Amino acid sequence: MDDKVLQSLYETVLNRKNENKEGSYTCYLFEKGLDKILKKVGEECSETIIAAKNNDNSETIYEISDLIYHLMVMMVHQGIELNDVLKELDKRSEKTGNLKTFHQVDKNT
Repeated sequence: MDDKVLQSLYETVLNRKNENKEGSYTCYLFEKGLDKILKKVGEECSETIIAAKNNDNSETIYEISDLIYHLMVMMVHQGIELNDVLKELDKRSEKTGNLKTFHQVDKNT
């Protein structure tokens, strides 16, 4: 798989936003607005975590796919271009040795 699959998905979601297609789940999400879209992103994120925690790879793959789709809907709704996200990922892939130092928090205070 290459980013053509992601680009195709992004374009499909963008088309649904611009052309209301009856019976389309994507159009339904856009009609309901940002709160509904974000609720679905949160749900799919939680379901991905649960599937991974259950060590069920097939279910995890399924949930990751749902999460990516709902993230695409959120991106289109917010006017975020897929190419901008891909550029950011590409930029990050060039970094090495950038382990952040985390401070420890005393949980008793």
